[in-house]
Amino acid sequence: MKRKIVYVLAFLATFTFQSVKAQELKGKWPAEKAKSWYAQHQWITGCNFLPSNAINQLEMWQKETFSPALIDKELGWAEAMGFNTMRVYLHSLAWKSDPKGFKDRVDQYLTIANKHQIKTIFVFFDDCWNKEGKIGTQPAPKPGVHNSGWAQDPGDPYSSQQKTFPELEKYVKDVLTQFAKDERILLWDLYNEPGNSGKKVASLPLLKSIFTWARAVAPSQPISAGIWAWDFEELNAFQAINSDIITYHDYEAPEWHKRVLQMLKTHDRPMICTEYMARTKNSRFSNIMPMLKEEKIGAINWGFVAGKSNTIYEWSKPLPDGSEPYEWFHDILRKDGTPYRKDEVDLIKKLNEKK
Repeated sequence: MKRKIVYVLAFLATFTFQSVKAQELKGKWPAEKAKSWYAQHQWITGCNFLPSNAINQLEMWQKETFSPALIDKELGWAEAMGFNTMRVYLHSLAWKSDPKGFKDRVDQYLTIANKHQIKTIFVFFDDCWNKEGKIGTQPAPKPGVHNSGWAQDPGDPYSSQQKTFPELEKYVKDVLTQFAKDERILLWDLYNEPGNSGKKVASLPLLKSIFTWARAVAPSQPISAGIWAWDFEELNAFQAINSDIITYHDYEAPEWHKRVLQMLKTHDRPMICTEYMARTKNSRFSNIMPMLKEEKIGAINWGFVAGKSNTIYEWSKPLPDGSEPYEWFHDILRKDGTPYRKDEVDLIKKLNEKK
């Protein structure tokens, strides 16, 4: 505990200094514009969404495994719980192999989500889990292993190889231009957890590049990249100083989560927590979601319907026999739509003011 207090205080001491040093790119929304945008929306509440039959982003978006009927059914369950926003990961390889088809499927997804009165936060790049994705048939889940088939984007070492950036720029600008004025999209989350998987500051050039590309397109929706690792000062500073809306991840108990959101509020911008809820870490719907609502911060938890991603299992505690863990780590519903815990779903509906 003492070590963690020192850790947080050290982060607070460096954060403002690093933010001053960070490069602010042209085109960032003024604070008043961001606040006005946020005020036009009801409380933003929802999940990170991957259909239960997909092990990763590629299996969700490739033509052969894209599943509009299942997406429709599962988003219907989300609507019934009062959720109004889903955070959804894209993947550059799905675009590269079939640009038009990929964009058509994105549009189809948005049509389904809109039918259920759900806005979408799309995520471009990601530094988490397996180093390299591959087009085609995706691997089967490893029994009891959290996110065993999730694929980084653009992957390792591609995320630090600037010779790959021109192709990535085409991808980002193509998708952003196609949907730049689409009101079904709430926000563009440009880079998930930059620096993860041991990359740290090696991801900074790509992070800076995607913000530059997005500012060149100037979509009508705000852009952001969530802060997640409190000792990544240089990355954090760039993300905070260049995001229209402050987004962040926190899987900690409420007393620590509270300190984080209080610190991030010093930027005087609207905020969305785009990842939270890990039951065995004491980040739960019962102790985090009400706090976020009271603080007027958007609440997007990790996971919705348990499926091939295996996110009911904890990050570093696999169950090789594939049996159900004593307590689910993430996710809310079983594959048939029944709640893992009815009391949680009842609370979610209450907080979402869903009768």
